[in-house]
Amino acid sequence: MSPSNGLLSGKRILITGVLTDASLAFGVARLAQAQGAEVVLSGAGRGLSLTRRTARKLDAPADVIEIDVTDPAHLRAAAADLEARWGRVDGILHAIGFAPQECLGGDILRAEWEEVAVALQVSAYSLKALVGALRPLLVAAGSSSVVALDFDARVAWPAYDWMGVAKAALESLARYLARDLGPHGVRVNLVAAGPVRTMAAKSIPSFKGFEDTWGARAPLGWDVNDSEPVARACVALLSDWFPMTTGEMVHVDGGVHAMGA
Repeated sequence: MSPSNGLLSGKRILITGVLTDASLAFGVARLAQAQGAEVVLSGAGRGLSLTRRTARKLDAPADVIEIDVTDPAHLRAAAADLEARWGRVDGILHAIGFAPQECLGGDILRAEWEEVAVALQVSAYSLKALVGALRPLLVAAGSSSVVALDFDARVAWPAYDWMGVAKAALESLARYLARDLGPHGVRVNLVAAGPVRTMAAKSIPSFKGFEDTWGARAPLGWDVNDSEPVARACVALLSDWFPMTTGEMVHVDGGVHAMGA
């Protein structure tokens, strides 16, 4: 399928969360371009230079704008940039998450509110902050899609601790955003990905345990080095092929979520 008749032909997509070419968001950006989208990446802080370097590895040049989702001024500037650049935003990939080390490791009682607040703001509230800032541009598209990357928070995972709580908040928030934005033509969905070997994953103390067991538990198998299945699900949800799907969590995990053991 050529870009001119791809799933995202003519779409303009903001993709957050690209740090390296191993990032899930990078896989989405690359596939989105192959399916005809024009993409802009965002980065923040010390990671911004990494995002800019990684953007050069895409098949087509992609601009990078700075968005620190905890800074309202950055959000306003991003909205102004995208309005001048595009006049609308057809889709957003939210791939933003962070928790201080005190929030991870297998003792949820260890972290204090100061650390927990950071995890919740960056990993959950940021979805509201980003969508809220870009809401006029999403509405201007007529029919638009927001997709957030998730790690299924319905159960307690080893060492995931407050990041799991933040993901549970993200899941709930996505449903409320779907409720409030649906009448304006904006869909909000989650892709609950299985473990993929990314920079973010390396910061999770128990990630090696997920790597060692996930493939054996998944009915379809699982490759922690392959982001393509997750990218395909995100691109499909960003496209017009799911026009009546919102508030949904799509699992791309080889089927582990459905297994009892």
